[in-house]
Amino acid sequence: MEDTPHTTLTVRVLPRSSRDEIVGTQDGIYKIKLTAPAVEGKANKSLVSFLAKRLGLPKTKIQIISGERSRTKSLRIHGLPPDEVKALLIHPS
Repeated sequence: MEDTPHTTLTVRVLPRSSRDEIVGTQDGIYKIKLTAPAVEGKANKSLVSFLAKRLGLPKTKIQIISGERSRTKSLRIHGLPPDEVKALLIHPS
């Protein structure tokens, strides 16, 4: 397979919020508020863009692996190990 590190992340999306932000974690699940509505994949696109910017990665390195039509989603982030992802999500640079 590939040698690059990757991280699997579980998030709970709260669409139609006043701003895009990570509001915390609960049981290992990141709660993320997004301004985009959960319509026609807009929230999914917004989530990938938000995380890519926060992690300093291209959007192509982040993929939704389950929960595309659910508020709780699993994502795979290519190119960063789990400890680095956690640090960037909790304490952005």
